Amino acid sequence: MTGSFRTSAGGSRIDRSRTLTVTFDGVAYEAHPGDTLTSALLAHGVRIVARGTYSGRPRGVYSAGAEEPNAFVQVESGPGEPMVPATRLEVYEGLRAVSLAGRGRLIDRPDPSRYDKTYAHCDVLVVGGGPAGIAAARMAAASGARVILADDQPELSGDLQHHKDLTVLKRTTVTGYYDHDFLVAVERRTDHLGDDAPPYMARRRLWHIRAERTVLATGALERPMLFPDNDRPGIMLAGAAAAYVERYGVLPGRRAVVFAAHDDALSSAAALEAAGIEIARIVDARAGLAVEGTEADENGVLCAAFVGGERVPCDLLAVSGGWSPNLSLYSQAGGRTRWSDEHAAFVPDGGERGDIEVVGTALGVPGRAAEHVPERDASRVYVDLQRDATLADVRRATGAGLASGEHVKRYTTIGTAADQGRTSGVITARLLGEQTTTQRPPVEPISFALLAGRDRGDLLSPARRTPMHGWHEEHGAVFEDVGDWKRPWYYPRDGESMEEAVLRECRAARGSVAALDASTLGKIDVQGPDAAGFLDRVYTGRFSTLAINRCRYGVMCGTDGMIFDDGVAARLGEDHFHLTTTTGNAAIVLDWLEEWLDEWPDLRVRCTSVTDQWATVALVGPRSRDALQTLTVLPEPFPFMAVRPAVVAGLPARVFRISFSGELAYEINVPSWHGLTLWEAVIKAGATPYGTETMHVLRAEKGYIIAGQETDGTVTPLDAGLSWAVASDGDWLGRRSLRRPDTTRPGRKQLVGLRPLDQSHVLTEGSQLVAAPEATAMQGHVTSAYRGTIGSFALALLADGSSRLGERIYAVDSTRAIPVEVTDPIAYDKEGSRRDGDA
Repeated sequence: MTGSFRTSAGGSRIDRSRTLTVTFDGVAYEAHPGDTLTSALLAHGVRIVARGTYSGRPRGVYSAGAEEPNAFVQVESGPGEPMVPATRLEVYEGLRAVSLAGRGRLIDRPDPSRYDKTYAHCDVLVVGGGPAGIAAARMAAASGARVILADDQPELSGDLQHHKDLTVLKRTTVTGYYDHDFLVAVERRTDHLGDDAPPYMARRRLWHIRAERTVLATGALERPMLFPDNDRPGIMLAGAAAAYVERYGVLPGRRAVVFAAHDDALSSAAALEAAGIEIARIVDARAGLAVEGTEADENGVLCAAFVGGERVPCDLLAVSGGWSPNLSLYSQAGGRTRWSDEHAAFVPDGGERGDIEVVGTALGVPGRAAEHVPERDASRVYVDLQRDATLADVRRATGAGLASGEHVKRYTTIGTAADQGRTSGVITARLLGEQTTTQRPPVEPISFALLAGRDRGDLLSPARRTPMHGWHEEHGAVFEDVGDWKRPWYYPRDGESMEEAVLRECRAARGSVAALDASTLGKIDVQGPDAAGFLDRVYTGRFSTLAINRCRYGVMCGTDGMIFDDGVAARLGEDHFHLTTTTGNAAIVLDWLEEWLDEWPDLRVRCTSVTDQWATVALVGPRSRDALQTLTVLPEPFPFMAVRPAVVAGLPARVFRISFSGELAYEINVPSWHGLTLWEAVIKAGATPYGTETMHVLRAEKGYIIAGQETDGTVTPLDAGLSWAVASDGDWLGRRSLRRPDTTRPGRKQLVGLRPLDQSHVLTEGSQLVAAPEATAMQGHVTSAYRGTIGSFALALLADGSSRLGERIYAVDSTRAIPVEVTDPIAYDKEGSRRDGDA
């Protein structure tokens, strides 16, 4: 009968003045705003909500929150949604859902939901809106801190006075805690919708939060009890049974047995009794009593429990094995836990960092408790309800010699389901005698749609622009995307093709003076007493011998000895270096350096990204000195690979004599807000602007590599012809790997040049190299190909390439086999006579 399991007790979240219609497994039910699907089903006496994933046994509602292991449903209304815990599914008019047996189904129809991302910084992030979280938020806000409080429920459990520096996020689950106090939260907002709008039209928002300090008021999760046939519909956590009464005004049963091993279960029993549920028996494991099994009716629903050999009729078996602090985020942040007999739970070990504080019941729920493990019928004692994993499975794993929880988890699949082992993890750890636990993100699953968000156009990858970007646009530059950066590709004049524009820009750089906006180069400031020694370890060359105000080219290798980036390091002081990286690898290199500083904590070094702090103009060509002298008085001496402070066009600057073209060249760095002023001054001095395509042509003619283009994760410095940049001594990263048999074997691919015999052809990058037109064995591939000032040429990686100069081979592009000659990779000015200018 409709509403037959509703009670007048509790139900503060329910708006009984309105009714909604929801459909579950094809049957329509009345519900009220404020219900979850599980509270609505329990209000109608629906007990079976799912089936065991592998056993097929009937399962019922087990919890009232995210720890639910049984009641997962497929939402069929609206765009649909697979594998939703029914305990978290707020009802709405027209909701249609079907039960699942542990697996969802992909849905192939349009999704009108709106998925957004946002970024926030705060002084204090409070996770959890219970009494402890609210108190922490109030205290932090009162001190003047910027506070964000996030709670996964529609309403907080208490009042929170408004404060201008306090942001409250309801229906928001903080699901991941990552390095450097970076947290990810999932919010579902409905405040922009009318009361009757379905939640699938909600804004789902992924929050990226940087917090100076995090307060974890995440509460505690109730643990189950183990006994044979403990998976029947009608068996429920005691705290959840009380929650259905108090929050939703729903009776989860009429006659209950309470099986407990903790003091707190008595308050749950009192709440059930106050709502009109008959308490048939309280079974206290601490007194040596236990539920020895259960009986089901013809539908598989609980109808009795066996206690001390006696059959006790009941339709609700409320169980409580104690409370486990919800420490998922704490564990993700690196916090360690320990077993506490006082709390009968894993609690924080007290060694957490100063930027993390755990408060409230997340510290543990004190109370006298006991642990109960049944001695028989282990194959019918379910440890993980969603995975259908039993006590017998655990014993089989330990019998096979597995002792670690990580190994047992993989053997039994316990803890790997969508509920993240919330009801099974601690029990399994205790069965194995473990004294600590670890957890990984996410706390709750995140949909791919939310991770993707509205990622299109600028939302896909927020564009980064140099200070000179507006000038480039005004002067007709065609842009290309390099990582997140918009870089001028070439500057076509009226009627010019790309090839014509690039060749004109090349001629300016080779014969006169040209300028490149090089602001996108990665720049890292490295300082500290051990900076020089640190660079000796991360580069293949020696930097501790570098003189102040001098520069040196460096190659970085992974521990496998393969190139992953290169650049120039300049020594600005005894303990101060300026590093450049490739544009696309700037963040990766910084992360690499910081990772190794974590591995070598004795080194006194700090690394700071300064890519955005400096604008860079490369002034290139035999007339570049003349052009620069109209803007500054050049310091003398100023040899190749030197850096000098200067005032250029009235701006404070660092000038590097570095060449990525083979010509006389200077790289002028000024604070980024002066970048446009410098650029306009250089152009006024007679420089022709050139883009990245010309830059590539010039560097390729000189045989200079681009990491990621001439390298692919299998190329060593020796393969790339950079043996001169490799120190024979020291203990730099990758050195030992270069002595492995594979990296020293004959026949490795090496960097070479290629010249098409028919100069009308420009080879296609990626073309496969073979010995003869009909050959099928690939010997290498083309890495870069251009038409430049020396005609059509390419760089390539070719097996045993250094010994094959002058040989004719073929570059296969689709169905064409183009004959090419293998040449030295340096196709222009091999002697380097133009590096110091045109005599």
